[in-house]
Amino acid sequence: MGLQIIILAAGKGQRMRSDLPKVLHRLGGKPLLERVVNTALQLTPQAIHVVYGNGGSAVSQALTHLPVNWVEQSQLLGTGHAVLQALPYCPDDQRVLILYGDVPLISVESLKQLLENTPAEGLGLIVAELADPQGFGRIIRDERGHITAIVEQRDATEQQRHIKEINTGIVTAPVRQLKKWLPQLKNTNQQQEYYLTDIIALAANEGLPIYGAQAACGEETRGVNDRIELAALERVYQQQLAADLMRQGVMIADPNRLDIRGECAIAPDVFLDINVILEGRVVIGKNSRIGPHVVLKDVEIGENVEILANSVIEGAVIADHCQIGPFARIRPETSIAPRTKIGNFVEVKKSKLGADCKVNHLTYLGDTTVGEQVNIGAGTITCNYDGINKNPTQIGDGAFIGSNTSLVAPISIGKNATIGAGSTLTRDAPADALTVARTRQTTIKGWRRKNRN
Repeated sequence: MGLQIIILAAGKGQRMRSDLPKVLHRLGGKPLLERVVNTALQLTPQAIHVVYGNGGSAVSQALTHLPVNWVEQSQLLGTGHAVLQALPYCPDDQRVLILYGDVPLISVESLKQLLENTPAEGLGLIVAELADPQGFGRIIRDERGHITAIVEQRDATEQQRHIKEINTGIVTAPVRQLKKWLPQLKNTNQQQEYYLTDIIALAANEGLPIYGAQAACGEETRGVNDRIELAALERVYQQQLAADLMRQGVMIADPNRLDIRGECAIAPDVFLDINVILEGRVVIGKNSRIGPHVVLKDVEIGENVEILANSVIEGAVIADHCQIGPFARIRPETSIAPRTKIGNFVEVKKSKLGADCKVNHLTYLGDTTVGEQVNIGAGTITCNYDGINKNPTQIGDGAFIGSNTSLVAPISIGKNATIGAGSTLTRDAPADALTVARTRQTTIKGWRRKNRN
């Protein structure tokens, strides 16, 4: 039986206190809804339908890359009404799985368990036992333990509110059954909405089997209603990722102070210090050490690399046995060859550095190609921007650039060239020679600074 997935994403999210639709708020660097869609895709459905609310076109516009069918719910009349809007797109001979755009951590494993164990003509839902079920719909069972209904918190009796087993809202049922049940829903409740959960009682009345699948963990079924809940789920998600990494042999100084906002491939025996942030696609080789307060975004780091505290690296490739930082900034389109050292307060942008180079402190290299075994002294800058164009600098193997040097691009420094400290070069410097570019020092006798008064 083919699978259709409907994701409900029409809620206003008023408690978020934000102009941004709730399902576009991010968890682990991705919008909530995108996370749910990515999970749904792993179930290989025939189609995914996302129901968005009136005025919620910002959601579909922000996520045009998602392979989904966007369905508008012009009137927000409840979850049952929302599903009804997407049903015309679902063939009668298939099954529907209903997910929620603000429940981002639901696992593929729990969904597979639900789909594989729900009888073909029956209804299935994911349930969970919570110590504090406040705010959730309660599962009602008969004396034989069969699910017969779900009652929402606001409509429950005092006795029903003591029930710990709750409805997560995730439901699967045959399309043709939903097309029969949903038009029968009534809005005779405090919210005056058409509750999707009322189909449980309809299925029970027809004697159809109702399967309740237990979620692998309670956290995966938690939804986001405000920023406090979003922050709490962020920590749950980050702790899950940290636990997975530690099982793979990664050493993490404090799992509560690690943020992963993308996809990581981290080898065993890598050490991640506190407050490390990993964004985009990050690859880190064996035995490398990432210091505290480091930000890595879309980077590839080799083996035995040390990134010292407070460094920011983006869009770069760092080869084996390099040392970067502290307080270094490596910008996109930079590659650094093995055993090269980039020191404190050095910025490198769109440059290639050869092996065994030293750029120890207070330097800017932009649009620069550096050979091997080059030493670049403190305070050196490449003057790569003329106000219109970015111009290249070439530095040959074995060159020595003295401190406080300005290289005005476009310019080439020859192999084994030496540039005297304090020079400002506007022309190429030849290989195997000392080049100095300074004005003569002059003292003006009798000169006095102006008095402040």
